[in-house]
Amino acid sequence: MIEPLIANMQARDVVSSREIDLLQSMIVRERRFAVDEDLVKEGTRPIFSTVLLDGIAARYRVLEDGKRQITALHIGGDFVDLHAFPLKEMDHGVVALTPCRVAFADHSDLRRITETEPHLTRLLWLLTVVDGAIHREWIVAMGRRSKKSHLAHLFCELYIRLKVVGKAEKGSFAFSLTQSELADVLGLSLVHLNKTLGLLRKESVLEWAQRTITIMDWDGLQRIAEFEPHYLNLHVEAR
Repeated sequence: MIEPLIANMQARDVVSSREIDLLQSMIVRERRFAVDEDLVKEGTRPIFSTVLLDGIAARYRVLEDGKRQITALHIGGDFVDLHAFPLKEMDHGVVALTPCRVAFADHSDLRRITETEPHLTRLLWLLTVVDGAIHREWIVAMGRRSKKSHLAHLFCELYIRLKVVGKAEKGSFAFSLTQSELADVLGLSLVHLNKTLGLLRKESVLEWAQRTITIMDWDGLQRIAEFEPHYLNLHVEAR
């Protein structure tokens, strides 16, 4: 059931069969969420953390004027709220942008792992550290990149992350977000988003059709994005 999570970890370190068995015995309850349903609500105090197995979910905040900012996209293999274990109270929500299948790890089991399994604890910690690295890259993109470069960077990142967990191949991946949701990721109006997508199509680096992103020129997309995947920490080494 948790193969995407294991693949996510194995892209960065060796995970022993005993550690895999431990995770599989701990993460057992499964649930499905519909589009626009909150996996985790802002202000709650979860007693478990949520592993996304399939689908796309988003961390978000809503301002007083009703405008929403998406601050992270999560894919299969991501713990969407592992940080809730030490933080206790959620300062943001996590919503399903597509139909999502998830599983849960009770905080009591996570506490036991931190007390008895130092290597597995470091691997789980690494997942939250990589989340932080992705946040920093998003801040740089939003603050300093052109909108075309920002959008290209997002698609480069998603392709690499999805490829790690077996959800992308041959330059294509499923992408069922609406343009409105993508605008919330980039902090753009729909008009500006459409213009930006048009610029990427004009340069023939990608197409977005039938809920699929097809990258036609990977080198060109990387060049526009100034994309370097080192922040994703995709190299296997002892942690």
